[in-house]
Amino acid sequence: MAEVGFLGLGSMGLAMARRLVSGGHTVVAWNRSRAAVETLVSEGAVEAKTPEEALSTGASFSMLANDAAAESVLTPAAAQAAKGGFHANMASVSPECGARLHDVFRQAGAAYVSSPVLGRPPVAAAGELNILVAGDESAAEAAQPYFDLMGKRTWPLGPSPAQANIAKVAVNLNIIHAIQALGESVALVEGAGISADDFVELLSSTLFGGVVYSGYGGMIAKSSYLPQGFSLELGLKDLTLATNIAASQGYELPTGQTLANLFKEALSRPSLQDVDWAGLAEVTRNPGQAT
Repeated sequence: MAEVGFLGLGSMGLAMARRLVSGGHTVVAWNRSRAAVETLVSEGAVEAKTPEEALSTGASFSMLANDAAAESVLTPAAAQAAKGGFHANMASVSPECGARLHDVFRQAGAAYVSSPVLGRPPVAAAGELNILVAGDESAAEAAQPYFDLMGKRTWPLGPSPAQANIAKVAVNLNIIHAIQALGESVALVEGAGISADDFVELLSSTLFGGVVYSGYGGMIAKSSYLPQGFSLELGLKDLTLATNIAASQGYELPTGQTLANLFKEALSRPSLQDVDWAGLAEVTRNPGQAT
Protein backbone atom coordinates (compact mmCIF):
# COMPACT_ATOMS: atom_id res chain seq x y z
CA MET A 1 0.00 0.00 0.00
CA ALA A 2 1.13 3.52 -0.74
CA GLU A 3 0.90 7.08 0.53
CA VAL A 4 -1.33 9.07 -1.83
CA GLY A 5 -2.17 12.77 -1.91
CA PHE A 6 -5.68 14.04 -2.64
CA LEU A 7 -6.65 17.69 -3.00
CA GLY A 8 -10.28 18.84 -3.17
CA LEU A 9 -12.94 17.11 -1.09
CA GLY A 10 -16.23 18.28 -2.50
CA SER A 11 -18.98 15.71 -2.97
CA MET A 12 -17.08 14.03 -5.83
CA GLY A 13 -13.60 14.36 -4.37
CA LEU A 14 -14.62 12.99 -1.00
CA ALA A 15 -16.24 9.95 -2.59
CA MET A 16 -13.15 9.30 -4.71
CA ALA A 17 -10.72 9.76 -1.83
CA ARG A 18 -12.78 7.31 0.23
CA ARG A 19 -12.21 4.70 -2.48
CA LEU A 20 -8.46 5.12 -2.05
CA VAL A 21 -8.76 4.85 1.75
CA SER A 22 -10.89 1.71 1.46
CA GLY A 23 -8.25 0.30 -0.90
CA GLY A 24 -5.76 0.38 1.97
CA HIS A 25 -3.79 3.45 0.94
CA THR A 26 -2.71 6.21 3.31
CA VAL A 27 -4.47 9.23 1.85
CA VAL A 28 -2.91 12.59 2.69
CA ALA A 29 -5.87 14.89 2.13
CA TRP A 30 -6.13 18.65 1.69
CA ASN A 31 -9.22 20.82 1.30
CA ARG A 32 -9.94 24.51 1.72
CA SER A 33 -12.56 23.87 4.39
CA ARG A 34 -11.67 21.45 7.18
CA ALA A 35 -15.02 19.71 7.67
CA ALA A 36 -14.57 17.28 4.79
CA VAL A 37 -10.95 16.64 5.79
CA GLU A 38 -12.04 15.83 9.33
CA THR A 39 -14.62 13.40 7.97
CA LEU A 40 -12.01 11.61 5.87
CA VAL A 41 -9.46 11.60 8.71
CA SER A 42 -12.04 9.90 10.92
CA GLU A 43 -12.15 7.15 8.27
CA GLY A 44 -8.39 6.63 8.18
CA ALA A 45 -6.87 9.47 6.14
CA VAL A 46 -4.17 11.91 7.22
CA GLU A 47 -4.70 15.66 7.09
CA ALA A 48 -2.41 17.75 4.90
CA LYS A 49 -2.03 21.23 6.33
CA THR A 50 -0.96 22.60 2.95
CA PRO A 51 -1.34 21.56 -0.70
CA GLU A 52 2.42 20.90 -0.73
CA GLU A 53 2.02 18.16 1.87
CA ALA A 54 -0.46 16.31 -0.33
CA LEU A 55 1.63 16.84 -3.47
CA SER A 56 4.81 15.63 -1.81
CA THR A 57 3.52 12.05 -1.59
CA GLY A 58 4.77 11.38 -5.12
CA ALA A 59 1.38 10.09 -6.26
CA SER A 60 -1.25 12.82 -6.00
CA PHE A 61 -4.73 13.51 -7.34
CA SER A 62 -7.01 16.53 -7.32
CA MET A 63 -10.70 17.23 -7.81
CA LEU A 64 -10.94 21.02 -7.69
CA ALA A 65 -13.99 22.92 -8.91
CA ASN A 66 -12.76 24.78 -11.97
CA ASP A 67 -9.81 26.46 -13.70
CA ALA A 68 -9.49 29.20 -11.09
CA ALA A 69 -9.58 26.78 -8.16
CA ALA A 70 -7.12 24.39 -9.78
CA GLU A 71 -4.61 27.06 -10.69
CA SER A 72 -4.87 28.81 -7.33
CA VAL A 73 -3.94 25.56 -5.56
CA LEU A 74 -1.63 23.86 -8.07
CA THR A 75 0.76 26.80 -8.31
CA PRO A 76 4.34 26.63 -9.58
CA ALA A 77 5.56 26.89 -6.00
CA ALA A 78 3.27 24.10 -4.78
CA ALA A 79 4.15 21.87 -7.73
CA GLN A 80 7.79 21.82 -6.62
CA ALA A 81 6.69 19.45 -3.86
CA ALA A 82 5.67 16.89 -6.51
CA LYS A 83 9.17 16.68 -8.05
CA GLY A 84 9.93 13.13 -9.17
CA GLY A 85 6.30 12.05 -8.89
CA PHE A 86 3.06 12.57 -10.79
CA HIS A 87 -0.13 14.52 -10.41
CA ALA A 88 -3.49 13.52 -11.91
CA ASN A 89 -6.04 16.31 -12.23
CA MET A 90 -9.45 14.63 -12.24
CA ALA A 91 -11.58 17.77 -12.49
CA SER A 92 -13.30 19.21 -15.55
CA VAL A 93 -11.08 22.11 -16.53
CA SER A 94 -10.51 23.87 -19.83
CA PRO A 95 -7.96 22.45 -22.26
CA GLU A 96 -5.97 25.67 -21.84
CA CYS A 97 -5.87 25.12 -18.08
CA GLY A 98 -4.78 21.51 -18.62
CA ALA A 99 -1.94 22.68 -20.86
CA ARG A 100 -0.83 25.32 -18.36
CA LEU A 101 -0.83 22.86 -15.46
CA HIS A 102 1.09 20.35 -17.57
CA ASP A 103 3.79 22.99 -18.03
CA VAL A 104 3.75 23.90 -14.32
CA PHE A 105 4.40 20.31 -13.25
CA ARG A 106 6.87 19.63 -16.05
CA GLN A 107 8.94 22.63 -15.02
CA ALA A 108 8.81 21.37 -11.43
CA GLY A 109 10.23 18.01 -12.53
CA ALA A 110 6.91 16.14 -12.10
CA ALA A 111 4.58 14.40 -14.55
CA TYR A 112 1.02 15.53 -15.17
CA VAL A 113 -2.05 13.61 -16.32
CA SER A 114 -5.47 15.03 -17.21
CA SER A 115 -8.03 12.51 -15.97
CA PRO A 116 -11.55 14.01 -15.79
CA VAL A 117 -14.31 11.59 -14.88
CA LEU A 118 -17.81 10.65 -15.99
CA GLY A 119 -20.25 10.00 -13.17
CA ARG A 120 -22.10 11.57 -10.27
CA PRO A 121 -21.22 11.25 -6.54
CA PRO A 122 -23.05 7.90 -6.02
CA VAL A 123 -21.17 6.48 -9.00
CA ALA A 124 -17.90 7.73 -7.52
CA ALA A 125 -18.77 6.19 -4.16
CA ALA A 126 -19.27 2.81 -5.86
CA GLY A 127 -15.98 3.04 -7.75
CA GLU A 128 -17.84 2.96 -11.07
CA LEU A 129 -16.51 6.13 -12.71
CA ASN A 130 -15.29 6.25 -16.28
CA ILE A 131 -11.93 8.03 -16.30
CA LEU A 132 -10.73 9.91 -19.38
CA VAL A 133 -6.93 9.99 -19.46
CA ALA A 134 -4.43 11.97 -21.52
CA GLY A 135 -0.90 13.14 -20.87
CA ASP A 136 2.35 11.55 -19.78
CA GLU A 137 2.09 7.82 -20.57
CA SER A 138 4.39 6.64 -17.77
CA ALA A 139 2.48 8.75 -15.26
CA ALA A 140 -0.81 7.34 -16.51
CA GLU A 141 0.57 3.84 -16.00
CA ALA A 142 1.68 4.72 -12.47
CA ALA A 143 -1.76 6.15 -11.71
CA GLN A 144 -3.65 3.16 -13.09
CA PRO A 145 -3.83 1.09 -9.86
CA TYR A 146 -5.46 4.09 -8.18
CA PHE A 147 -7.76 4.70 -11.14
CA ASP A 148 -8.83 1.05 -10.82
CA LEU A 149 -10.09 1.78 -7.30
CA MET A 150 -12.00 4.87 -8.36
CA GLY A 151 -13.38 3.77 -11.71
CA LYS A 152 -14.63 0.83 -13.73
CA ARG A 153 -12.82 1.80 -16.93
CA THR A 154 -9.99 4.08 -17.98
CA TRP A 155 -10.11 5.57 -21.48
CA PRO A 156 -6.67 6.52 -22.89
CA LEU A 157 -7.16 9.44 -25.28
CA GLY A 158 -3.70 10.65 -26.27
CA PRO A 159 -0.41 12.24 -25.22
CA SER A 160 -1.70 15.82 -24.81
CA PRO A 161 -3.47 16.56 -21.51
CA ALA A 162 -5.91 18.83 -23.37
CA GLN A 163 -7.31 15.84 -25.24
CA ALA A 164 -8.96 14.43 -22.10
CA ASN A 165 -10.31 17.85 -21.16
CA ILE A 166 -11.84 18.34 -24.61
CA ALA A 167 -13.39 14.87 -24.56
CA LYS A 168 -15.00 15.57 -21.18
CA VAL A 169 -16.45 18.86 -22.43
CA ALA A 170 -17.77 17.06 -25.53
CA VAL A 171 -19.48 14.43 -23.35
CA ASN A 172 -21.12 17.14 -21.25
CA LEU A 173 -22.25 18.92 -24.41
CA ASN A 174 -24.10 15.73 -25.36
CA ILE A 175 -25.72 15.60 -21.93
CA ILE A 176 -26.84 19.23 -22.26
CA HIS A 177 -28.48 18.44 -25.60
CA ALA A 178 -30.15 15.36 -24.10
CA ILE A 179 -31.55 17.35 -21.17
CA GLN A 180 -32.91 20.01 -23.52
CA ALA A 181 -34.34 17.40 -25.89
CA LEU A 182 -36.07 15.71 -22.95
CA GLY A 183 -37.48 19.03 -21.79
CA GLU A 184 -38.85 19.84 -25.23
CA SER A 185 -40.32 16.40 -25.91
CA VAL A 186 -41.84 16.10 -22.42
CA ALA A 187 -43.46 19.51 -22.93
CA LEU A 188 -45.00 18.24 -26.17
CA VAL A 189 -46.55 15.13 -24.64
CA GLU A 190 -47.69 16.88 -21.47
CA GLY A 191 -49.54 19.37 -23.68
CA ALA A 192 -51.41 16.41 -25.15
CA GLY A 193 -52.32 15.00 -21.74
CA ILE A 194 -49.79 12.15 -21.83
CA SER A 195 -48.01 11.16 -18.61
CA ALA A 196 -44.40 12.41 -18.55
CA ASP A 197 -43.37 9.31 -16.58
CA ASP A 198 -44.89 7.01 -19.18
CA PHE A 199 -43.25 8.92 -22.02
CA VAL A 200 -39.79 8.84 -20.43
CA GLU A 201 -40.19 5.10 -19.85
CA LEU A 202 -41.10 4.75 -23.53
CA LEU A 203 -37.96 6.64 -24.57
CA SER A 204 -35.55 4.86 -22.24
CA SER A 205 -37.01 1.40 -22.91
CA THR A 206 -36.88 1.65 -26.69
CA LEU A 207 -34.66 3.95 -28.75
CA PHE A 208 -32.90 5.97 -26.03
CA GLY A 209 -31.63 3.54 -23.43
CA GLY A 210 -28.81 4.55 -21.10
CA VAL A 211 -28.20 6.44 -17.89
CA VAL A 212 -28.71 9.93 -19.34
CA TYR A 213 -32.24 9.36 -20.62
CA SER A 214 -33.34 7.12 -17.76
CA GLY A 215 -31.70 9.17 -14.99
CA TYR A 216 -32.28 12.73 -16.15
CA GLY A 217 -35.53 11.73 -17.84
CA GLY A 218 -36.88 10.49 -14.53
CA MET A 219 -35.91 13.73 -12.81
CA ILE A 220 -37.54 15.81 -15.54
CA ALA A 221 -40.74 13.73 -15.60
CA LYS A 222 -41.17 14.32 -11.87
CA SER A 223 -39.76 17.87 -11.86
CA SER A 224 -37.52 16.59 -9.06
CA TYR A 225 -34.10 18.22 -9.22
CA LEU A 226 -32.73 17.75 -5.72
CA PRO A 227 -30.29 16.71 -4.46
CA GLN A 228 -28.09 18.52 -6.92
CA GLY A 229 -25.55 16.28 -8.62
CA PHE A 230 -24.24 18.90 -11.05
CA SER A 231 -25.28 22.53 -11.04
CA LEU A 232 -26.75 24.69 -13.77
CA GLU A 233 -23.85 27.06 -13.25
CA LEU A 234 -21.35 24.29 -13.99
CA GLY A 235 -23.41 23.23 -16.99
CA LEU A 236 -23.17 26.74 -18.42
CA LYS A 237 -19.44 26.70 -17.71
CA ASP A 238 -19.00 23.52 -19.75
CA LEU A 239 -21.21 24.84 -22.56
CA THR A 240 -19.02 27.96 -22.68
CA LEU A 241 -15.92 25.75 -22.82
CA ALA A 242 -17.44 23.83 -25.72
CA THR A 243 -18.22 26.99 -27.70
CA ASN A 244 -14.72 28.32 -27.01
CA ILE A 245 -13.10 25.07 -28.16
CA ALA A 246 -15.16 25.15 -31.35
CA ALA A 247 -14.11 28.74 -31.99
CA SER A 248 -10.45 27.82 -31.49
CA GLN A 249 -10.90 25.10 -34.12
CA GLY A 250 -12.43 27.54 -36.57
CA TYR A 251 -16.18 26.93 -36.42
CA GLU A 252 -19.29 27.74 -34.42
CA LEU A 253 -21.67 25.43 -32.55
CA PRO A 254 -25.07 26.19 -34.13
CA THR A 255 -26.99 25.55 -30.92
CA GLY A 256 -24.47 27.17 -28.58
CA GLN A 257 -26.07 30.59 -28.12
CA THR A 258 -29.59 29.18 -27.84
CA LEU A 259 -28.53 26.79 -25.10
CA ALA A 260 -26.58 29.52 -23.32
CA ASN A 261 -29.70 31.70 -23.28
CA LEU A 262 -31.70 28.83 -21.78
CA PHE A 263 -29.11 28.34 -19.02
CA LYS A 264 -29.14 32.05 -18.24
CA GLU A 265 -32.93 32.04 -18.06
CA ALA A 266 -32.86 29.04 -15.70
CA LEU A 267 -30.27 30.69 -13.45
CA SER A 268 -32.38 33.86 -13.30
CA ARG A 269 -35.25 31.95 -11.71
CA PRO A 270 -34.90 31.76 -7.90
CA SER A 271 -36.54 28.33 -7.81
CA LEU A 272 -33.92 26.86 -10.16
CA GLN A 273 -30.69 28.48 -9.01
CA ASP A 274 -29.68 25.65 -6.68
CA VAL A 275 -31.12 22.63 -8.48
CA ASP A 276 -29.51 19.95 -10.62
CA TRP A 277 -28.73 20.96 -14.20
CA ALA A 278 -31.60 18.75 -15.38
CA GLY A 279 -33.72 21.68 -14.19
CA LEU A 280 -32.80 23.34 -17.49
CA ALA A 281 -35.82 21.49 -18.88
CA GLU A 282 -38.16 23.66 -16.83
CA VAL A 283 -37.45 26.71 -19.00
CA THR A 284 -39.17 24.99 -21.92
CA ARG A 285 -41.83 23.23 -19.86
CA ASN A 286 -42.78 26.40 -18.01
CA PRO A 287 -41.90 29.37 -20.23
CA GLY A 288 -42.09 32.82 -18.73
CA GLN A 289 -42.50 31.53 -15.17
CA ALA A 290 -40.28 32.69 -12.32
CA THR A 291 -41.05 29.68 -10.14
